[in-house]
Amino acid sequence: MRIITQHQLGGPEVLTVEEAPKPRPRPTEVLVRVEAIGLNPLEARLREGEFPLLGPPPFVLGWDISGVVDQAQTGRLRPGDEVFGMPLFPRAANAYAEFVAAPALHLARKPAALSHAEAAALPIVGLTAWQGLVDLARVGEGDRVLVHGGGGGVGHVAIQIAKALGAQVITTAGESKREFVEGLGADEVIDYAKTDFAEAVREVDVVLDTLGGDTAERSLGVLRPGGHLVTAVADEDTELAARYEAAGLRFSGIAVDPDPSGLHALVGLVERGALRVHVQEAFPFERVADAHRRLEGGHLQGKLVLTV
Repeated sequence: MRIITQHQLGGPEVLTVEEAPKPRPRPTEVLVRVEAIGLNPLEARLREGEFPLLGPPPFVLGWDISGVVDQAQTGRLRPGDEVFGMPLFPRAANAYAEFVAAPALHLARKPAALSHAEAAALPIVGLTAWQGLVDLARVGEGDRVLVHGGGGGVGHVAIQIAKALGAQVITTAGESKREFVEGLGADEVIDYAKTDFAEAVREVDVVLDTLGGDTAERSLGVLRPGGHLVTAVADEDTELAARYEAAGLRFSGIAVDPDPSGLHALVGLVERGALRVHVQEAFPFERVADAHRRLEGGHLQGKLVLTV
């Protein structure tokens, strides 16, 4: 089979397509013939060596996959089943490949409403948003939720999940993405280039930070007493967490994991028409370097994927 690997840390040019043996599924695992691979900003950071999650090269990046079960060492899934998921995260899943061996529990049957490209774009961003809004923040009917970066990968899914939970959703986004995020259900859109959200928003129950930088710190003043900041990017900032707690607010970091119940909850939202996934661009497998250059360019609307 073909894999995408790297033998040194660096820019997109270090990613190379090579041949490798197919993995063998262990008991409780399946072998998935991959149709599409979701790309995430984390993978560009790992490629460059920003932190050693996967150890030194050579390694194979990637977690988000959608494809067809080729072999099954479990009764949960059968050959021919269309599946998707983010197996093994944060351990290496070696997902930039034509075949991936994965625990059956880390996969769900692909909803018919999603293409393989759309399904591959969903797991990490969908589970991040679900675990942040549902498991941590317990968002419910009538809550006011501020989603930072509503046009991006996590943000565009989070808007829809919050709306499905009955929340009023405010989001920050550039003017070019206003129509997009309004179409997802955002009740109020703040153009960050023209308006300071910290001055424009008050009495929010939950803030979901997907941006980093000083966003989490500046969000402190927009929350109502007892409000909750959930961050996907500043989860290890203990000093900031202490400031939130001192102000009578809650601070939580998301450490996303391949939770089967969360994945199936996302399937349920898709099947009832409450959740869709936007793929900005799909790149052929062999154009992975171009895809990573686009990934690093930022300002994405939704997600990027590789097709196999």
